[in-house]
Amino acid sequence: MNALDDLIESFSRLPGVGKKSASRIAHFLLRNDRSLCERLSRDLSVLHDRIRPCSVCGSYSEEELCPVCADPGRDRTLLCVVEQPQDVQTIEAVREYHGLFHVLGGVIAPLEGIGPDQLRLSGLLARVNEGGVAEVILATNPTVEGDTTALYIQRILKGLPVKVTRLASGLPVGGDLEYADRLTLARSFRGRTGF
Repeated sequence: MNALDDLIESFSRLPGVGKKSASRIAHFLLRNDRSLCERLSRDLSVLHDRIRPCSVCGSYSEEELCPVCADPGRDRTLLCVVEQPQDVQTIEAVREYHGLFHVLGGVIAPLEGIGPDQLRLSGLLARVNEGGVAEVILATNPTVEGDTTALYIQRILKGLPVKVTRLASGLPVGGDLEYADRLTLARSFRGRTGF
């Protein structure tokens, strides 16, 4: 294997990137100015040093608090529960939701050995028990694991003084929030329903 083959192999390990796409990316980088590779290398080398989970919601941030949690203008009575940090960015891009977020860090997936104790559920309960949250919006992906996780959260929040809702239809079953178009996601927020 040479350096080009090694790079193609590395790129092909990324989600959604097959061998052909990896090869195109590697050849693109070779054809372009060296400065592009150097910048990419710098950005990758500092990624884990500069980006960390927000201490409140679990989204990615360079500071102790992410921009959403630090924004005093956000509606603190709304708490949207998502699977991963990239889901926060997807929802924020729609500009329909103005509340806070809570990132679970995954979903309940018994076949993969992921149970409720591996998710950030204790932090969610703590935030709801602190008071001030009137509605918890469950925005897990419409998959078997996402639905299972949403039902589990709905069960553990039962009896607490908080309304629990789920994103409305419009998101395809088996799809991911990351790939939903903005209009579909905006309609899903406007039409959310209770359990």
